[in-house]
Amino acid sequence: MPVNLSKGQKVDLTKSNPGLTKVIIGLGWDTNKYDGGNDFDLDASSFCLSASGKVSSDADFIFYNNPVNTNGSIRSTGDNRTGEGSGDDESVHIQLAEVPAAVEKVAFCITIHEAQARNQNFGQVANAYVRVVNEQTDEELIRYDLGEDFSIETAVVVGELYRHGAEWKFSAVGSGYKDGLVGLCRDYGVSV
Repeated sequence: MPVNLSKGQKVDLTKSNPGLTKVIIGLGWDTNKYDGGNDFDLDASSFCLSASGKVSSDADFIFYNNPVNTNGSIRSTGDNRTGEGSGDDESVHIQLAEVPAAVEKVAFCITIHEAQARNQNFGQVANAYVRVVNEQTDEELIRYDLGEDFSIETAVVVGELYRHGAEWKFSAVGSGYKDGLVGLCRDYGVSV
């Protein structure tokens, strides 16, 4: 039975799941029907952050054009351009013990591609979630359903995986950005 989180809640990941070495961060969403005439293309991205809360280099920004971090411990499954079907729309595989020691936190985000040009925002997105799955057993350990709290935002930080001593924890963030991926990159120290 997975732990269901609310915005702002934090939970132990590795302490309560001894022997956990590989996880999948699954992200999913649906788009509401509306008459805007443009297709939606939502994208998952991850930022590998140092103690300063910034990336050490642009290579620590994992997305469809840079699907793997420098040592291969964090890997995106790629870009789902339609979001069709049930289940995870995009996911990130993480080998916990291999994540570089300088990475204190991994932030998981969902952005709307070309949101401004297409006149789209998260008010038109439903059923967004993030979940943490044990890769070896396919068991869902943690789930955070974002709800419908967004209107003008074009990017959302959905959750963070972070180190606490020798353990890993997960935090349900649910923080929206009005200036999309550019705003996230700027705040996390990625050159844009």
